[in-house]
Amino acid sequence: MDKASLRQIKAARRKTLWEDAKNVPNLLTFARIVMIPIVLMLLGRGSPHDCFWAAAVYALAAITDMLDGWLARRQGLVSVLGKFLDPLADKLIVTGTLVWLVPMGRISAWAVVLLISREITITALRSIASSEGIIIAAGEGGKTKTALQMIGIVCLILGYPYWFTIGVFDFGVVDLVHVGRMLIYTSLVFSLWSAGRYMSLFVDAIDAKNKAAYEGPEPSREK
Repeated sequence: MDKASLRQIKAARRKTLWEDAKNVPNLLTFARIVMIPIVLMLLGRGSPHDCFWAAAVYALAAITDMLDGWLARRQGLVSVLGKFLDPLADKLIVTGTLVWLVPMGRISAWAVVLLISREITITALRSIASSEGIIIAAGEGGKTKTALQMIGIVCLILGYPYWFTIGVFDFGVVDLVHVGRMLIYTSLVFSLWSAGRYMSLFVDAIDAKNKAAYEGPEPSREK
C-alpha cells in the first residue's frame, strides 16, 4: 500500500472520530467531564450555598449519564469513542468527588479505597475478557451499587443538616452526611458482591473457552 493510500485511510479515521465526537450522546459525555472541576471547585468553597450548587451540578451529571446511553441506543449512535468516554467520565466524576470528600471528613478513606480498588479490578477484568472475545453483562448488583452511590454522593456533597419534610410527614432535622455514608457503605456491599460474581463468571467463561480449545471441534462422521 502506497503512502497516499495510507494518508487517505488515516484522514478517513480522523473524520469518523470527529463525527462521533459531535453526536449528541458524546457531547453529553463531554459535558459530564467538564462538570467535574465545577463540582470540585464548589465543594472546595464548602459553604452550604456552594455545596447545594455542587450537588445540583453532580445530579445533572448523573442525569446526563442515563440520558446519553439511552439516546445512543435509540438513535443508533453507539460509537467506539462513546464506549471509551462514557465509563471514563463516570469513574472520573465518582472517584474524583469521593476523594475530594475524604479530607472534608464526610466519608472514610477506607471506603473510598475499597470502591476505587473494585473499579480498577473490574475494569482490568473487562479489558482481559474483551481481548479474549468474552462478553459478560453487568449484573443487577452493579446497577444497584451505581444507584446507591449516586444518591449517597449527592447527600455527602450537600453535607449539612436540613429540615426534611415529605408532604404531611415531618422528619425534623436530618444530617445528610450520615444518610450519605449509610448509602455509600450499603453500595460497598453490593459493589463487592457484584465484583465477586463478575470474577466468578469471568473464571467460568475462561475455563469454558480453554476447554473448548483443548477438546477441539467434534470430528465429522461420514455415512
